[in-house]
Amino acid sequence: MNMAFSSLTLPSRQAFVSRDVVRLGMPHLSLGGLSETWLLKELGDRHWMLLAKLAGREIPDFRDESGARVYAAFAAVSIREASLASFVEHDELVIESEITRISGAQFASLHRLSRRGRPAGVIELVSVFVKRRVAGRNRSIMRTALDCFPPPEAAGPSFTAAATAARIRAGAFEQHFGFSRSDSREIGRLLINPCPSQDFNGADFLYFTSFQSFVDRTEWELLAPERGLSTQARDIVYRGNIEPGDKIVVMLSAIRQGEGTLAHWSQITRDSDGAHLADIFTLKRAGRR
Repeated sequence: MNMAFSSLTLPSRQAFVSRDVVRLGMPHLSLGGLSETWLLKELGDRHWMLLAKLAGREIPDFRDESGARVYAAFAAVSIREASLASFVEHDELVIESEITRISGAQFASLHRLSRRGRPAGVIELVSVFVKRRVAGRNRSIMRTALDCFPPPEAAGPSFTAAATAARIRAGAFEQHFGFSRSDSREIGRLLINPCPSQDFNGADFLYFTSFQSFVDRTEWELLAPERGLSTQARDIVYRGNIEPGDKIVVMLSAIRQGEGTLAHWSQITRDSDGAHLADIFTLKRAGRR
């Protein structure tokens, strides 16, 4: 059963903020620095746990009125000013996180990274609650609302991912990452058959971190980028999901390359019907340690 908040049961604002230190080892690192895939998985879990705190709960077990399981699906991810290449083994990664309800259906978490007292990136995650209309069918997911959260509040100036994602989904952007809508064309494509044991999560959805992984594999396959490039900024706008066994197509729609710099706009679609699953804008630069 969902809980309704009153002024007496609303958690304090401090419940929505966390600060943690992670001592880095091989599981946290990739070739060239901090693993972006590990980082997003970690922040996704922190977002999930902060949602529980926002609802005044110990664990994030959310259900609708019928008792059906409800999940937080990510609608957008934004990485800004990242210096992943600066991290090495045994470094301490400091993560300061906060979460807020930015609309009736959307929640946004902001995660500030630092290394040795210096900023190392800001990552924003935006989620909505979803459930399956048909059990076991990812294509049947629909948004749903829960009544166990405090009312929305005005998002601060650091929370921008939701508005950016809305413009991109609507095709209402003029330029993003230096690319205009008219730049979109097929430069190259890669067909990928996602692996259930590697690319899906425990809720049987294609995991949100798999999308950027697919783009990196396509970049490596089609562009043969110079070694040492590291993600400095990336915006991921999610539009849909797939079933295990569905193949996807990653299409490079626009690229910009220079010495020590690579930027591209990729679009992911479902191979069987062309359904648009995501837009991903990426900026990479030569890393420094």
